[in-house]
Amino acid sequence: MKKRNFSHTGAEVSRMGIGAMSFSNFYGEVSRDEVFAILDAACDLGVTHIDTANVYGKGDSETHIGSYLAENPESRSFFHIATKGGITDRSDPNRLFNNETGYLEGQLDASLERMGVEQIDLYYIHRRDPHVPIEELTQTLAGFVASGKIVGFGYSEISPSSLRAAHAVHPVAAVQSEYSLSTRTPELGVIQTCADLGTTFVAFSPVGRSLLTDKPHGLQVAQAMPFLAKNPRFTEPNLSLNIAAAAPFRALAAELGLTAAGLAIAWCLAKGDHILPIPGTRSVEHFKGLVAGSHYGLSAEELNAVEATLPMGWVNGDRYSAAQWAGPERYA
Repeated sequence: MKKRNFSHTGAEVSRMGIGAMSFSNFYGEVSRDEVFAILDAACDLGVTHIDTANVYGKGDSETHIGSYLAENPESRSFFHIATKGGITDRSDPNRLFNNETGYLEGQLDASLERMGVEQIDLYYIHRRDPHVPIEELTQTLAGFVASGKIVGFGYSEISPSSLRAAHAVHPVAAVQSEYSLSTRTPELGVIQTCADLGTTFVAFSPVGRSLLTDKPHGLQVAQAMPFLAKNPRFTEPNLSLNIAAAAPFRALAAELGLTAAGLAIAWCLAKGDHILPIPGTRSVEHFKGLVAGSHYGLSAEELNAVEATLPMGWVNGDRYSAAQWAGPERYA
């Protein structure tokens, strides 16, 4: 697996990572054995970056990772681990996010304990809290770096202007946003700003929550997942329209000898050397297809062919429902 420099932190990471939301029950029930099988495959295939969060399964994802590290202590030096904090338990509907120093430090300490590590390589603010200026928040995160609890920090779903304001206080290691052939909003400023500042852009849901795979979720499967059941792209008539619209993309992937998901990863990597896609899966076979895509270097002609099959704006429905939009900063 080829590696890429991770921002200013000095770390080298695999050019594709693992999105560990799939290590919780967010997209369906997952077992400890399934998680361990994916992490074993990652070690075998050279995939070093794991991206999780304290709210994934209310700590389950971090706990699974911690169990694996405890049973395979040599893997701690292999993996570059990222996690997130800043989302509340939602008991107060008026305070969905909390970026105050004391709250974040408590969340960070709990994440360290669940994973059984003394330091986290990357700590994100999962969502911005409007009560805390980003300059003040960045000072808090810089303090966590100085304390040795984290190596670097980042932000999830922030705007280019917020990134620049934070970076003026302390270099920001990463920005994470949804990015794929079905969600291209980051091309309207965030990807470019990350490149300008030397910040790694981490692309979550790079296979479009299954739309860019050979077996996209049908309505029955989507309705069984609380998040997708309310997501505009996975309700009818949009879901059927999206599955049909992506058929030429699936055919092109087959022509290139890739899975559709693998081609989605190859496309993502072709969009910038500072982009790190983090697909999630519970299937080792699917994971191997994703890794194969990370090894495939698209030619300019092939890149044009991919974007001709799924031109910008092809997808039906917003990427979030009104309720799901709480937190991400809109900027375009």
